[in-house]
Formats: sequence, C-alpha cells, structure tokens
Amino acid sequence: MAPPQRQMHPGRQIAVLAGLFVVLYALVFFVGTSGSVQDRLHPKLGLDLVGGTRMTLIATTEGNQPPSAESLDRARDIIEQRVNAQGVSEAEVVTDGNRNIVVSLPGENADLSGIAQTAELRFRKVLNITNGTGPAAPAPAPSGSATPAPNPSGSPSAPPAATGQPSATATPGTGGSGGGAEATATPTPTPTATAPAANPTPAPSGSAAPAPVPADIEAARKAVETKVGPAAWAAASGLQAPDPGSDPAVTEALKPFGQLSPTEVAVLTPQMQFNVPTITCDQLDKRPAGSISKQDQQAIACQGGGKYLLDVAKVSGTDVGNATAQLDQQGQWVVSLDFKGDGQEKWTALTREAYQNSGQTCDQSTLQNGNCLVAVVLDNGIISAPEIQGVLTGDSQISGSFDANSSDELAGQLRYGALPLTFTQADQENLSPTLGAEYLRAGLIAAGIGLLLVAIYAFFYYRLLGTVIVLSLVLSAALVFGALVFLGRQIGFTLTLAGIAGFIVSLGVAADSFVIYFERLKDEIREGRSPRSAVPRAWARARRTIISANAISIMAAVVLYIVSVGTVKGFAFALGLATILDLVVVFLFRHPIMTMFANTKAFLSPRVSGLGRILEQHNDDDGDEPRNRTRPSRRAKEA
Repeated sequence: MAPPQRQMHPGRQIAVLAGLFVVLYALVFFVGTSGSVQDRLHPKLGLDLVGGTRMTLIATTEGNQPPSAESLDRARDIIEQRVNAQGVSEAEVVTDGNRNIVVSLPGENADLSGIAQTAELRFRKVLNITNGTGPAAPAPAPSGSATPAPNPSGSPSAPPAATGQPSATATPGTGGSGGGAEATATPTPTPTATAPAANPTPAPSGSAAPAPVPADIEAARKAVETKVGPAAWAAASGLQAPDPGSDPAVTEALKPFGQLSPTEVAVLTPQMQFNVPTITCDQLDKRPAGSISKQDQQAIACQGGGKYLLDVAKVSGTDVGNATAQLDQQGQWVVSLDFKGDGQEKWTALTREAYQNSGQTCDQSTLQNGNCLVAVVLDNGIISAPEIQGVLTGDSQISGSFDANSSDELAGQLRYGALPLTFTQADQENLSPTLGAEYLRAGLIAAGIGLLLVAIYAFFYYRLLGTVIVLSLVLSAALVFGALVFLGRQIGFTLTLAGIAGFIVSLGVAADSFVIYFERLKDEIREGRSPRSAVPRAWARARRTIISANAISIMAAVVLYIVSVGTVKGFAFALGLATILDLVVVFLFRHPIMTMFANTKAFLSPRVSGLGRILEQHNDDDGDEPRNRTRPSRRAKEA
C-alpha cells in the first residue's frame, strides 16, 4: 500500500522551477559573454557541425608505455602555443585518453603539419640584445635582479621587465660540489632609450660556423630576396650590427622586411633576423616549430619585446636530470635544477664560459655586472635568461620573485625538456563549413521529428495528459539549451552530432517516465479510487521506478564517458545531462501540474483527460454501488 500523502503545494514547486530558469538564463546572458542576443544564445558547436580541421596525435615512448599525465599535459600546452602562433582563432587542443592529443580548428581548413614535432629545450649564451618591437621603439637593456639592491658600480639598476614573469637568481644547489657564486636571472630585458646598436654584432666563432645551406632553404631565401627587392636585400646584407635608425634612407629601404610572413622570416640568416629592425618579435614568435632547433647554429629568439642573438646550444633538454619547485631555507620558492650523465660537465663549461665571457664573447651592452646571460629556449621562445655570476659545478637553484605557480611552471618547462615526447599523426580530418551546416540541419530535423512523434503519440493516447508531456519536453529542452550555452562558455563543452544523438535518445528516457506515471494512475483508478485521490498515490508508487530508471541511464552515461574517447564522450555527456534535467522537470513540473489538473472538471471527463474507459468503468461502478447495498435489505424484508 502506498504511504499516506502529505498535502502538497504545487505552486511552490513550479515557482522553484521558474527561479531555476531565471538563474540559468541570467548566467547565459550576463556571464562571460557580450554582443547581441543571438551571440549570447549561441552554443559552442563541434567541427562536424561547423566545419574545420581535426588532427589526432598519439604519443609514443620507449617500451610503448603510456606517458605520464604531467608530460602529456605539458606537451598539450606546447602544441597549443604552436597552434596559436599560427594566428588561428578558437583553436582547441585537448588530451584524449592517456596518450592522445586532439587538435581542433573550427570553421577553417588549416595546415597543421609541423605542430607535432618534438618539443626541444636548449641552453644558449646570449651574445647580444636589441629592440624587437620595431624601429620606432627604444631598444631594451638588461634589467637588474627582482629585488632592488645597491649597484656595485654606483649606477642604478634597470627596472624589472614588465612581462609578468618573475626575475630569478640561479645559485648552486645544496647538493652541488662547487660553484660558490650565484647567478641572477632576469627573464626579460627592459627597453631603454639607448639602443645597443653602436656595438657590432658578434661574429660567429669557428665552432658556430654556419653549415652548408640546404637547397630548399637557399631557394626560399631567393624567393624572399625577390619579394623584398634588391635594394632592401642589399641594405640588410650590409648591416654588421642592429640598425639604430639614424639613417632614414636605410630605415626606409628595410621596410619590406616588416611585410614578410613568419615562415619567410625563418629562412633568413640569424644575423639578418637580428640586425634588421623591421623584423619584429611578432614575426619571430610565430615562426614554424623547429625553426631554431639546430644546436650547432646561432639563433634569434624573443622575450618581452627584446630580440636576443643566441650562441650555439651547449646544453640541451635531454641533459636535464630533474627540475622541481620547492621552498628554500628562507621560505622562498626556488627551482632546483640538476643534470644527468655528461650534462653536468656541459653545464659547468657553459657557466664558466658565460662567467668569464670567453669563447664567443657577449656584447658589452648585454652584460650583467660583467657576466653573460644564458637563455633557456623552448621551441622558438625564451622561457628564462639567467645571468651567470659563477662557475656552477654542481646542482643549481633558480631563485627570485617566484610564487608557487610560477616556480612550478618553470620547473615543468625545464623537466619536460628532459622528457620529450614523440608524436605520430593518427588522422587528420578536414570538413567544409557547408557540409557541417548540412549535418547540423539534419541533426535538428531528426530531433524535431523525434519530438513530433512523441507529441502525436501523447495526444492520441493520453489527450489532455499529452499536454503535460509536451510542456514537460519543452521545458526540458529549454533547460538543456541553456545548460549547453553556459557549459560551452565555461568548460568548453562542444555540441557535436554524437551529442545531438544523445539528446534524441534522452527523449525515449523521458517518455518512459510518462508512461510509468500515467499507467500507474490508471491502476489506482481501477482499484476504485477517485481520479483526484489517485494522482498522489500514483506518484508515490511511480516515483521510485522513475528515479531508478533515470539513475541507471545516468550511471551508464557516466561509465561510457569515463571509458570512451572522441565523439562518444559527447554522446555520453549529452545523454547524462538531458537525463538529469528531465528528473528536475519531473519533480518540479510534471507532478505539480498533474496535481493541479486533478482539480479541474476536464480531468474528470473520460474523453478529455485521456483516461478513457478507466474513468467510464469507475463512474459505472460508482453508479452501481447504491443498488448493491440495498438489495440485501429488500430480500430480508421479503423474507
């Protein structure tokens, strides 16, 4: 027997549902968005609906073991930087499973070749620094340490760089065997009014002699020469140092270099990239991945608006044993760095060369207290540039104005250089926007047909109760749509064709709960209860079944989401989301509205309510009850 029902107030539950709608759509319209109403109501669509390019990369390691989650995440970050450096908007780079990275570029077909090259970490001595923001801006000068301190020379230190990256100092670690001096690192030089152009660019040393130029590179340089013109090429080739802009004729002649693409800039010699002021850091940062990967060649990289001329790489990421963020004895965050194998010998030799300014000498304008900087280069950019103030013969520490996040980020970048991942391309899919629009239209038509069939069945079989079904589905759809828009904006959930399929399947789950409730209502009326009293009793009996059925669907969606990859995850997420929101509508709308309908005359009409013969039979039984009760009294009287 169903438990006795407490008096309910359907208006309160419907008011809660209305409040939920207000909160949800307030988030949709006013949180993390701007633009027109149409823009605010636009969900994030997947490639199969808007067109674009998708590439799946598979990480391979020694022994074919899955890479660590940390190294895979670091690889994802670097690949995302490479994709963004190509000027692509709305690119999405995500990990998928324990070894896959998926790159998605909605709305366009892009060339993704080269983004999966192994990330390479290099340690290079800084030979010279010049302005990289264009000929109109002042040239940068090396900044001092993060903490203002008296300058031994009596002149004030340069202000810290305004890049948001902490200044650092590299010191021998406690486990080191020598190197008692500390090394101050300022990752970024601060532009000053004086350009270091008066000093000639250091000429390549014998060890850094350029290798024979490959035929394809030579051909590309010829194409660039043709593009900029013979006058500009001759002016650039004649520069022996960064042009200070003192000769307007030379500055005017070099302007065509500012129109080169990053790919075209990458084929120029390092000296030309460094000396020509119209070649800016914006172009250099967007060069294709691997443009400065050769260890035996000088290179140009940027940081904080400064162009750095870098010596050949003496230490690589594979020489790094480990790098960890930790607190030192003074409670300051530091990055502990140690090397493996002959990496320590290479590091000691590099710090000796930087400290003594030997080998390929550094320009005087770049020295910090008479010492050279050593740049840590990842791909085409500089992540740190410490000044070496001693010969470091043991483990080292990088310390300075770090916090927990910045020190951990630098440690991860250094550590990832010691654990490079190799990627193989599993597939690349290009989908035209026109075909994506057709898929979207087909998916919406399929969803509309499914909803229409449910509505036709509901009105044919349940009549007035069919109105409850249709209204419930409309409210569920509105909740799902609002959740789609908000989740796409906040967590990046993308609606795909698989997701649309998940929502269509959820219609069947919602229809099941209607059938369970209404058939239980018929059973209560068959047992002799009035329609009004049957509504709460039917709800009490159907509620547990509805919750169990929906819980099974939700658990299945969760399991499918966890174990699946690719678009199947979108199907599972959509199915689980729609099922949860359907439960919300069941409790806050369907049962309260049925309670309100039970108090109307139309609900008591068999033809209107859809209860049909069940109500007619109930009415006949009610009409027969008086006769059944009087017959025994008549027989008794006759007797």
